[in-house]
Amino acid sequence: MTKPRILIVDDSAAIRRSLKVLIEPLDAEIIEAANGRQGFDLAKESSFNIIISDIEMPEMNGIDFCKNLKSNPVTQSIPVVIVSSFDTDDDINKGFEAGASMYIPKDEAKIYLKKTVEEILTKSTFQSKRLIMVVDDSTSILHIVSNGLIQAGFQVITAENGKKALELLSVNQPDLILSDIDMPEMNGFEFCKAVRLNPNLSLIPFLVMSANTDRGHMNRMMQQGAAAYICKPFNTDQLVIMVEKLLSDQFLLLLKERERLDAESNLMVASITSLVTALEARDPYTSGHSEAVAEIVSGMLGLAGGRSVEIERVIIGCRLHDIGKIGVRDSVLLKPGKLDKVEFDHIKEHPIIGYNILKSIPSLSDIIPIVQFHHERMDGKGYPDGLKGDNIHLWARMTAVADTYHSLISDRPYRIGMIREKALQIISDIKGTQLCPECVDLFLKWVD
Repeated sequence: MTKPRILIVDDSAAIRRSLKVLIEPLDAEIIEAANGRQGFDLAKESSFNIIISDIEMPEMNGIDFCKNLKSNPVTQSIPVVIVSSFDTDDDINKGFEAGASMYIPKDEAKIYLKKTVEEILTKSTFQSKRLIMVVDDSTSILHIVSNGLIQAGFQVITAENGKKALELLSVNQPDLILSDIDMPEMNGFEFCKAVRLNPNLSLIPFLVMSANTDRGHMNRMMQQGAAAYICKPFNTDQLVIMVEKLLSDQFLLLLKERERLDAESNLMVASITSLVTALEARDPYTSGHSEAVAEIVSGMLGLAGGRSVEIERVIIGCRLHDIGKIGVRDSVLLKPGKLDKVEFDHIKEHPIIGYNILKSIPSLSDIIPIVQFHHERMDGKGYPDGLKGDNIHLWARMTAVADTYHSLISDRPYRIGMIREKALQIISDIKGTQLCPECVDLFLKWVD
């Protein structure tokens, strides 16, 4: 993940150092400038996530610096935090009027600066990924509103009426729609209704901006599904604040929903993992097998350049890869001798049983191939589907190698576990027929 870049602008080297110390825990790349002129040149030449500036400085003071940043298309979206000893109400108002995102008195920097910068970085990262659709038949309104939103860090697409907007919505799905009411071809009422009737668009917040201040119009739009109504003429900053509030509320709702789903998923995984533990307790010979397979496959995937999120998913999948053995009779699972055909056909059902256990859990859909296909073979002689070669999911192919190796070195009711060298030789011998060659190579690299 790229480090955020922060520019500190103050004519005092000592103050710059003290501010730098306060925000160092944020693990950011910090650049310094001695005055507004130098800071403005740096901001134009290089990208910054946030700028911290004093007011009283030579060559260009902080107010003029902030105004210049906000009037330049290259720098206008960079959030500015003013940290100054000039902290009267008038000073603070001038800072906000110049375009500052926050204003902190210098004697309060120790308390508020780190938290403020952290919050602005989070907010700007969130906003930079948000797409706003602006719909209005007035080109001047489109220009003013778009510029204000872009300056606040949003991405913007525009349309001159509802019909054009719907065409754009077929290829672009914004995070918020901002629309006029009185427009040719398709007005705001019709447009809002069409959006709300489309299940793919119905959850997008719809903000109305209109010169019509009639209460009936407002109520009609709110009944149609609009999230808010703002009357023209309006202050662009007022509009941006409303947009930020609507998106923030929606973001928090989505975050809470994600947390709820994650909690449910974690609880479900914990419950199923407990079942695996209970399963292994039935058979002392396979105790710890799933954990061992998970350790091997996660190591293999790490060597292959897998991302941390993929490795985490593989660990869950491998822990659950034998979950289907819950449905295998003890007389078969614990049989001390060789299985007959009927018994072997019965134990071969465990990948399908595992699939049926997990298929109704959406959050586990990506790991189901591990459970379902870890007994498939490269030559197509595996089970349950007789898949061949690359048609077998990579994670399942990796699991097959780890599963085979750990089974070979583990004690079984009908045999003692093999020594490591013999097991590795067998793994090499069945490379290409039973096991994936690339996965075997990865395993041998991991185990070496």
